[in-house]
Amino acid sequence: MSKKDVAIEDVKKVRDKGSKFVNEFKSFILRGNVMDLAVGVLIGAAFQNIVTSLTNNIISPILGCFSEVDFNQYALTVGNLNLTYGAFITDVINFIIMAFVIFLIVKFMNWLQNIGKKEEINEETKEVKKSNEELLLEEIRDLLKDKKNK
Repeated sequence: MSKKDVAIEDVKKVRDKGSKFVNEFKSFILRGNVMDLAVGVLIGAAFQNIVTSLTNNIISPILGCFSEVDFNQYALTVGNLNLTYGAFITDVINFIIMAFVIFLIVKFMNWLQNIGKKEEINEETKEVKKSNEELLLEEIRDLLKDKKNK
């Protein structure tokens, strides 16, 4: 085999591996779960802006109304170090609000899923009315069993 043939074979192997990699990536990215996750991240980022605005524009001023300084501006200075604990507390409040809203969304989704399950359970526990033909066939079956057992 010549060097040219070996080089051609190597190029084919690399192309096949690259093609396989691209196909795997394409199937991964087009899965429903990945797309749902992407939508969730985008909505979460947009919702974070709303929560940040709520905290900065409503909650922090209310908490800061007990002093003349905005709550975000509370800081502790130690030497050259400036610790802005007010901003940290604001971020903690943002996190708690986001976590609570996500909790409510998950709780609502579970409630929606359980509605369908309760209906299925109720349908399974209902006694099914049997037609006259079914009752007659069951009676014949029982008589045949009795006759066989004797």
